[in-house]
Order: sequence, then structure tokens, then C-alpha cells
Amino acid sequence: MKKTILLLVPVIAVSHLQACSGSKTGSSGDTSTVKKDSTSITTVASADTASAMSDTAFANKAAVGGMAEVALGKMAAAKGASKEVKDFGNMMVMDHGKANDELKGIAQKKNITLPAGMDAEHQAKSDSLSKLSGAAFDKAYVAVMVEGHKKTLALMQSEARGGKDVDLKGFAAKTAPVVQHHLDEITKIQASLK
Repeated sequence: MKKTILLLVPVIAVSHLQACSGSKTGSSGDTSTVKKDSTSITTVASADTASAMSDTAFANKAAVGGMAEVALGKMAAAKGASKEVKDFGNMMVMDHGKANDELKGIAQKKNITLPAGMDAEHQAKSDSLSKLSGAAFDKAYVAVMVEGHKKTLALMQSEARGGKDVDLKGFAAKTAPVVQHHLDEITKIQASLK
């Protein structure tokens, strides 16, 4: 019996911490009761905890993607062979820099710690592009931008439709049309490079 209680104490503590660390959007969660050796334990499985993790995952993905867009945009502005690629790179620095700052403000308000740098996937793309120059750089950069903006658009649209945090949902809804514009522009550039 003592062993069972000792094993359940950490479970209870973790359950209460998770329930208390949920999003501050305010919603009632489900309550379940577990019986173990005639001792009942009530745990709160908060819907906000799951949605907060989802919103936090969105914020992290958006932050990493935004940092990558700015870094690669600077590279395109410096290394691009065509005026269109250079101009697009400058637009990435300006637009995604602004969005990154807005996201940082929301994250700070929500006590969400965003990544400090790019993830391995984006760093590998950056490293690969940094070795190219001229038309080869332009073609590879444009391909990365088309792929990246398709993923980012899907991410923004998903959060705008299904996010639970009002501020992050609003950020995604406001950012999605900008990302759509970027995708439209880079698709035109890609067609002109063929």
C-alpha cells in the first residue's frame, strides 16, 4: 500500500502541474477519477493543456520558419544573380522580420520560449545554399522558397482555423495572406527561371 501511494504521489504532482500550466484562455476541462486500492484520485485532464501544447508547437514552428526566411532572404539579397531573386530576398527580410517581431511579442506575453535559432532542417538548407552562386543559387533558392511557403501557408491556415489561443490564431490569420502573396510571387519567379 505504501509503495502504491509513493508511486502515485509523483503522478498526482505531474497531473496538477500540467493542469495548472495550461493556456490562460480559460475553459473547463474533463475530470476523471481513478480508483486504486480503495483510494480515489481525481485528475484533471484539461483541454487547454493539449491546445496550449498545440499552440506552442505552432509558435515554435512559425518562429523557426520565420528565422529561416530572414536568414535565407539576406543570403538571396547578397548572392542572387537576378534582380527578382534579390528583391524577393529583401521582401523576406522585411516581411518575415516584422512577423517574427510580432510573434516574439505574443510569445513573451504568453510565457512561450521560442527557439533561438534555426532547426537542423533549415540549417542544412542554408548550408547547402551558401555553397552555390549565380543561376544555380537562384534556382535552388527559389525551389526552397516555394516548398517552404507551401508548408508555412498550411501551418498558418491550420492555426487560423483550429488554434485555441486567440492571439496566436489572430497572428496566423493575419499572416496567412502575406505568406500566400509570397508563394504567388516566388511561383512567378520560378516559372520565369525555366
